[in-house]
Amino acid sequence: MAVFVACVLTFLIGGIPFGFLVGRYVLKDDIRRHGSGNIGATNVARVIGWKWGGLVLFLDALKGAIPAAIAAWYAMEFEPSLRNHLPVAAGMAAIIGHMYPIYLRLRGGKGVATALGVVVVVAPGAVGIALAVFILIAGITRIVALASMLAALAFGISQFLLLGAAWSESDNLSLSSFAAAIPVLIIWRHRSNIVRMVKGTELQVTQSTAPEADAPSATGQPVAGEQSAIPEPDSSS
Repeated sequence: MAVFVACVLTFLIGGIPFGFLVGRYVLKDDIRRHGSGNIGATNVARVIGWKWGGLVLFLDALKGAIPAAIAAWYAMEFEPSLRNHLPVAAGMAAIIGHMYPIYLRLRGGKGVATALGVVVVVAPGAVGIALAVFILIAGITRIVALASMLAALAFGISQFLLLGAAWSESDNLSLSSFAAAIPVLIIWRHRSNIVRMVKGTELQVTQSTAPEADAPSATGQPVAGEQSAIPEPDSSS
């Protein structure tokens, strides 16, 4: 019952769409109508500025870290196995809540920032490796989506290496499942980015898609090299 209640609450918390709310506050418009159509920190940064994107990144990470930390604290009074499982379950629910928020008809973000907040609490040993991979790939390619996916893979692999032969023990089974599921989920949520990378149209981190750039030209067509204000059907994945 404790796990069920924690998962429901953290799913609702994880679903708070900070990127959408910041977009409404600054743009007076739906952020999903601009740039890539995503509510995540990267799209917010490109559309309305890195200051606001940084704020969304921080808030999205907090809504993963705080529920996981509270669950870990609350689980201290229970048996040892639940101490491990409860924060992982709560963190996973927060990530899924961010990806599929009921407040936006299940059209959420990619889950990277929220996952970062969760792993800082439940698997801090693998965070450094994942961040190093992210910084390296982002620095070389300037493509946040690619850096995010490879960082997620690095997290999963490094966490299994840290667990070693103990990965299948009952006390570690939830963390092992988490380490396997998170890379798969994050890559799945980036499937539209993968298509754009294959086509060579994925934006680099330094490229902006300000609202003015989303406006159509005098001919009624988007200006060459710029994205349409209306996202692709799955671009908010």
